[in-house]
Amino acid sequence: MTSAVTGRQPTGRTVPKAGAREWIGLAVLVLPVLLIAIDMTVLGFAVPYLTEDLRPTGGQLLWIIDIYGFMLAGLLVTMGSLGDRIGRRRLLMIGALGFGGASLLAAFSTTPEMLIAARALLGLAGATLMPSTMSLLRNLFLDDRQRMIAIAVWASGFSAGSALGPIVGGWLLEHFHWGSVFLINLPVMAVLLVLLPLLVKESRDPNPGRLDPLSVLLSLAAMLPAVYGIKKTAEYGPQPLPLALLFFGLLMGALFIRRQLHLEHPLIDVRLFRIRRFSVAVATNLMLVFSMVASLFFLTQYLQLVLGMSPIRAGFVLVPGMVLSVVAGFVAVTVARRLSLASVLLIGLLLVATGFMVVTLSSMEQGAVVITVAFLLIGTGIGLAETLTNDAILSAAPPARAGAASAISETAYELGGALGVALLGSLLTAAYRVGLADVPSVPAAEMDAARDTLGGAATVAEGLSAEAGGALLHAAQSAFTDGMHLTSAIATVIVLAAAAQAWFLLRREHTPAAAASASAAEEPEKAAAR
Repeated sequence: MTSAVTGRQPTGRTVPKAGAREWIGLAVLVLPVLLIAIDMTVLGFAVPYLTEDLRPTGGQLLWIIDIYGFMLAGLLVTMGSLGDRIGRRRLLMIGALGFGGASLLAAFSTTPEMLIAARALLGLAGATLMPSTMSLLRNLFLDDRQRMIAIAVWASGFSAGSALGPIVGGWLLEHFHWGSVFLINLPVMAVLLVLLPLLVKESRDPNPGRLDPLSVLLSLAAMLPAVYGIKKTAEYGPQPLPLALLFFGLLMGALFIRRQLHLEHPLIDVRLFRIRRFSVAVATNLMLVFSMVASLFFLTQYLQLVLGMSPIRAGFVLVPGMVLSVVAGFVAVTVARRLSLASVLLIGLLLVATGFMVVTLSSMEQGAVVITVAFLLIGTGIGLAETLTNDAILSAAPPARAGAASAISETAYELGGALGVALLGSLLTAAYRVGLADVPSVPAAEMDAARDTLGGAATVAEGLSAEAGGALLHAAQSAFTDGMHLTSAIATVIVLAAAAQAWFLLRREHTPAAAASASAAEEPEKAAAR
């Protein structure tokens, strides 16, 4: 570290405090986080445009959205472990190059299949970015208080990116082709490649052992078939092939865990899950992101295709909640010094659940104000909870295993996002199809096309007479709104379950910042006693 200033941890161990170079390096590490958050939000706003241009089916549209998350979830553990071995900074730079190339391919895709392939490559490259940034952060900031502030800054990158996404994306979509939302990745990757070697030192596990190829194969064989089986079961109900793939994935997962327990140098240290703070924090992150990403998937379509807003106006509806998420992340650092970990998580999760309950009050006529209030609650709760869960995950792991711990954390994050779109997105699609009854004067072929997606229904309506097209569009908007209410109610239950879990399992746990504050308060008393 560049600074000789030291801080005292709760255990009495003196560690170096971060200096100016570390804090500037943190700003560089936030860039890929910011970019991935922008990508996630921008793509949701681009759905109506790419639907009109590429004409994907409902299943293809869901794959365009969530193949990125599936690839990330399947490869994050492998990439986190690889970064421990070859160097986290080196892996981050390799990933930045790959991410830029895949962005070019996505921007100029001409078919749904080409865009799905490009998104898969983006997921492959993205899997190198996330665990690298988080594990480098863990080794830059060894002091507990500084690390929590750094994590709040890092986590705010997601919220800031989500806030910038609607504005930047809305402007791009109103002036350029939808592929432009991918081209904004290129200058960010260029800045990262130039500044990273200058500001961030290389970091790796000093004794990593060899990478186990069988563990890599088992992790992919567990993740991808299981998620695909869950997705198809949610979309079409129980069927032999999806259920068989789900069972196969679970079996491979069990074999993967068994192998990790017997390896001297496992791909993922599953023993970390024996630490209650770590396991509950990971599960809480997964359930939060599950609900959050699914909400962005359907709210962006609702604002544009039901309420008729332009992309940039729809973006401004969500921006206040995104901004409050950033603010709440820093407030969590202060609150964590006074309240228990369970108390802060409970407050945050209850705010998120309340926000999803408010979404169920939206209508086809006056939903913008309702969505603004709902997203204010959701953003505030997310900001409070995620800063502390990320800190709990990192503080539970030794520095040498930072890559493995951050990979587990990011796997939960990306798997939660992928499952959110796969499950709640598929349930919404299924509810929309069931809710969209036949409309008089609309031919059967056009009705079948309209049932694929809401964007598809809007395209079909444009080719019909004014009366028939209006009736079809109104019916489709009503079916979509009802489906959104259903998925929001399910998200409410999921977040309440996460709140109950966090409260009952972590009631006696304190944040590292609270422990450090208590230790600092005891120092004068101990000195006086001596």
